[in-house]
Amino acid sequence: MAPKTPLWAYGKEKVTRLHFYVDDTLSGKNISAVEVARASITDTSPTLFGAVLIFYDPLTEGPEGTSRLVGRAQGLYGSAGQQELGLLVAVNFVFKTGKFNVSSLTILGRNAALNPPAEMPIVGGTGVFRLARGFVTAKRHFLNVTSGNGVLEYNVFAIHY
Repeated sequence: MAPKTPLWAYGKEKVTRLHFYVDDTLSGKNISAVEVARASITDTSPTLFGAVLIFYDPLTEGPEGTSRLVGRAQGLYGSAGQQELGLLVAVNFVFKTGKFNVSSLTILGRNAALNPPAEMPIVGGTGVFRLARGFVTAKRHFLNVTSGNGVLEYNVFAIHY
């Protein structure tokens, strides 16, 4: 068994704050999220309980579709609440620019979508964000209830080495 690397070998802890937008598109010509599973009761559930979607959403500096791309959100979310809308979210924020290029943050938690801002934990990371922990807050910037397309605003508070 190889010796474990002590935490002090990674250097001093840093706190990084990030702000970006995620464009989740379920319909139209540039779809970035697709439903991959549906329970037998999903269609009659007021919370869409049992629906699961996979996504590959753009991360942008601003909420507009023309805003600069800084990475991608890759993951899944599923409706896990029967009485109130509660999404189980598992997502990797994969950064493609600047000092965070090829680094990622992993979030796993509950998004109480109707009670913003949702707060979810950072459970890890790669690259610059190796050994990351912390939290993100998410709130809806825009939602088209007919198409399901929306833009979420994220604030990230990451502690890492």
